[in-house]
Amino acid sequence: MKHLSLAIIILLFFTLSAFSQDDAGINSSNITVQELQALVKFLTSDELEGRGSGTKGNEIAAKFIESEFKSYGLQPKGTNGYFQEFDFISTVKIGDDNSLSMKVKSLALDFKLNEHFRPLGLTIDTSISASLVFVGYGISAESLKYDDYAGVDVNGKIVVMMRYSPNGNKDTVFNKYTPIRMKAMTARNKGAIGMILINGPVDEPEGKLVAFNFDRGFGTSGIAAQTMKWQAFDSVLHFVGRDFKSIQEQINAMKQPQSFELADVMATMHTQTIKVHAKTSNIIGYLEGGDPKLKEEIVIVGAHMDHLGMGGEGSMKPDTVAIHHGADDNASGTSGLLELAEYCATHKNDFKRSLLFLSFSGEELGTLGSTYFVNNPTISLENAIAMLNMDMIGRMKESTLVVEGMGTSPNFENLVKSSNDDPSIKLTLKPDGYGPSDHAPFYSKNLPVMFFFTGTHREYHTPADTWEKIQYEGEQKIVSLISKITKEIANLNEKPAFTKAASSPMGGDRPGARVSLGIIPDYASEIAGLRIGGTRKDSPAEKAGLKEGDVIIKFGTKDIKNIYDYMYVLGEYKPGDEVDVVVKRGTEDITVKAKLEDRK
Repeated sequence: MKHLSLAIIILLFFTLSAFSQDDAGINSSNITVQELQALVKFLTSDELEGRGSGTKGNEIAAKFIESEFKSYGLQPKGTNGYFQEFDFISTVKIGDDNSLSMKVKSLALDFKLNEHFRPLGLTIDTSISASLVFVGYGISAESLKYDDYAGVDVNGKIVVMMRYSPNGNKDTVFNKYTPIRMKAMTARNKGAIGMILINGPVDEPEGKLVAFNFDRGFGTSGIAAQTMKWQAFDSVLHFVGRDFKSIQEQINAMKQPQSFELADVMATMHTQTIKVHAKTSNIIGYLEGGDPKLKEEIVIVGAHMDHLGMGGEGSMKPDTVAIHHGADDNASGTSGLLELAEYCATHKNDFKRSLLFLSFSGEELGTLGSTYFVNNPTISLENAIAMLNMDMIGRMKESTLVVEGMGTSPNFENLVKSSNDDPSIKLTLKPDGYGPSDHAPFYSKNLPVMFFFTGTHREYHTPADTWEKIQYEGEQKIVSLISKITKEIANLNEKPAFTKAASSPMGGDRPGARVSLGIIPDYASEIAGLRIGGTRKDSPAEKAGLKEGDVIIKFGTKDIKNIYDYMYVLGEYKPGDEVDVVVKRGTEDITVKAKLEDRK
């Protein structure tokens, strides 16, 4: 991480955070509304540009958090002072080795990159030559009695397909089968070695190429994949006596496939994408406990400080290029972490056990920072006794605070209830230790966890999640409650026992699917297949003997190359079905039989 001038950061904070107010709460060692607001205003300022991991704004936020930890008297516990730097894939760009050519009988056609074609972000890097098969919309839907692959042999060939479905781009009937990754998986499972995806002339008269998008952490499709302008492919069809627009209009009107082989056409595809690596850091501060014996044990308190930067992947408005301020997600949790750290440092004699304050980066990219920490801990995880996580604690609805993880230790629910002496806070307590935030990797390491959360809202992951929408009085109450819970855990006579929480319907399985396997995906993994981050208690996965670290490579008869393959395949089953699941465990391929359950 590059070192910005600390003076510049502090000056920026004082300028942007309204610290000029004459209010005793601004410089208080207590948890105050004024300080929470000032911190959120700074973290969401335009100068930080949404704190996207690997960006200058993220770096400014990290340096500021470092300066705050230092001012509180916390000891550095990173690998470089307070920082624990890690590498991640920030994006994927189009490589130089991309080409598409076709030979129609004796005529050679060469197409231009970004003018006539380009790779899709989910492609593998390869070179192939094969004959072409047009497969309409690339949909194989037995339940709808519609199959673009019926009557054609695509094994070892390149399939050409249109985007969307016979009902257009706002279809609901074919909705399950229209995602690009679903089309790619279907083509691969039918035996195709490559695919060309086209915006059809009816849907896109101008003939725009499909956008080059990168789904971080979700892997490649397992086949070569390009997009092509319909006009370019239409020129090929004319050589074999066909017209693209007429074909699409006929499919749409009759709702019947019109697939055919282009026996006289051979295509050669070269595909290459380049992963762009960047660096970001967790920020880690340590407060030693006061008891000579118990101080060896550690309570971890965390919150992620990154957000979406200027938007793009993860944004609810993905086509909008604008600062995604991330006030609730997660400047609210970060401000709470800082206020809590300052409070605990000021009252350090009240804590028998030690405290570790962890500000994560990379959470919005798939809990990258917390996953990296648990796999590369800067303290012994054997000494950790609990992890408390704050993510989106700034927008209480009807005074309700959700606290998850109550099933991860036997006395957690009673501890939270007894710590809440504020009748205005209504607690919604949930057992699950997994969830889409930074506590999940710690739970997967058999550590009791708590997750504090006030719910999503219409501004979630949009540029409209701004500082003035935070309910600072409510946040102050929440952070005060968390300080009491932290103190209670730090001063327990015995460390809290770990238990596996009851299963939840989500479990990383496909939303809308009828069944659940009960695994938690490892979103930080970049290998082919689906790496299991954990299994839920009493789930089919646990009963079948699946373990953290197993990589699912086959589900039933279908190969699994990424999380999308798994989610789509899961939707083909019903409760009670038994399925063979092949996983790679170390160097071995192991097959287990799992009986799928209702999602409840």
